[in-house]
Amino acid sequence: MGDVNTEVGTDQGATVAGTDEEPGFDAELRERLASAVDVARAATEEFAITGVGEHLGTTVEAAYTTTHRFASELPGYRGWYWACVLALVPGGEVTVDEIALLPGDDALVAPEWVPWEKRIRPGDLGAGDLLPPAEDDERLVPGYVSSGDEALDEAAGPIGLGRPRHLSRQGRSAAAERWTAERGPDTEIARSAKHHCGTCGFLVPLAGSLGTMFGICANEYSADGQTVHLEYGCGAHSETEVPKDTTPPVPDAYDDAAVDVVVLPQQLAASARARSAGDTSAGEAGTGETASGAEGSTPADEA
Repeated sequence: MGDVNTEVGTDQGATVAGTDEEPGFDAELRERLASAVDVARAATEEFAITGVGEHLGTTVEAAYTTTHRFASELPGYRGWYWACVLALVPGGEVTVDEIALLPGDDALVAPEWVPWEKRIRPGDLGAGDLLPPAEDDERLVPGYVSSGDEALDEAAGPIGLGRPRHLSRQGRSAAAERWTAERGPDTEIARSAKHHCGTCGFLVPLAGSLGTMFGICANEYSADGQTVHLEYGCGAHSETEVPKDTTPPVPDAYDDAAVDVVVLPQQLAASARARSAGDTSAGEAGTGETASGAEGSTPADEA
């Protein structure tokens, strides 16, 4: 490749280090780097051996560096491209910094890697599966041991007494956010409801701080067994009544004194046949009278 330095990582900037020359990226250096397509292609083909396509363009990365992009023709790498980074400092030669095969905007790439502990989704847990919480699970905080006083333990139960861990503030907030999104006051069915769950007889109250916002629906025809917001609502509220209309029904007005005569098609056909038969009979009668008149006048004429 001639006088081109292809050693990856070579820093030609050291040639001007310690001098009074201010580092910069002037138009001449920019032009030389942009026009070094052959240098970038030769280095890329030497590195890749095969699969280097047409030149796609250049990108100025930083002072003294420009990236040349070549289309990838490797099987299975549609949308990928070869990137060859060139560097140039005043008084130096074009240097190949690095070469890499990178995905483009429409490249087929694997989905973003997700750690195993974060791949579980709601509904994945089945019978016999074990899903222990993480040791630093922010949804849980340490609980409190029992005091031995039944009355005190019963009163302190909602705040976690007797359980090794219970919901933290973050855990309660996350649960409230999920429940509000599914059955909260901003859902379509809640906005169209006249009554809210907070006044419904089918609501089973919750203990603890979440009970100030949520309850369990016990109406089998509605959100049975689901956590609902107190401002949620539906048409199956315990106080729902069928609207009563006190206005007496007004019958449709019609005139029973007028008579509309309707001639049926059968009647029209019968009338037409009758007229046709009458015309035929009249014609035959006229012909007979003419003949009789002629016969009656013959003797007189002869006389």
